[in-house]
Amino acid sequence: MTGIDASPAMLELARQRLGATADLYVADLSKPLPFDDGSFDDVVSSLVLHYLEDWSAPLAELRRVLKPGGRLILSVNHPTVSVVTQPTEDYFAIREYSEDYVFDGEPAVLTFWHRPLHAMINAFTSAGYRVATVSEPEPSPDTPHELLPPRILSGEKTAFLSFIFFVLEAG
Repeated sequence: MTGIDASPAMLELARQRLGATADLYVADLSKPLPFDDGSFDDVVSSLVLHYLEDWSAPLAELRRVLKPGGRLILSVNHPTVSVVTQPTEDYFAIREYSEDYVFDGEPAVLTFWHRPLHAMINAFTSAGYRVATVSEPEPSPDTPHELLPPRILSGEKTAFLSFIFFVLEAG
């Protein structure tokens, strides 16, 4: 299997059609895709779009490399995440926001673009996709503790909503 940066839940969505031994190629949208038109049955894209203000170019590029009927399997921040982390902001506005994190003891600020669910769906359909599946998986039991929110580590909560996964079919 070939791939990087794909969660177990995303790989499970891919394997539902392709089987456990299928070769999977994970798109890295930080670089141009060096593939011919219609090269892939499925593309898995993880944790990229929510960093971008405009989704049209990456969605079009991924659509270009998919065969007709191919699937784009992707995850983005769940639209309710910013409602929790930015409660005074407008859920319905497409807007930029930042959050503070600590990675390996080093502080970092990550900047995201919030989109309400309807704006996500509109971006997908405008790019020529049909939404086949929406999934809200629980964290994998193998998730490293440093990636879990404090309320999980303290035992206050047992699960959290962070990402939303989509399976989109190329029209």
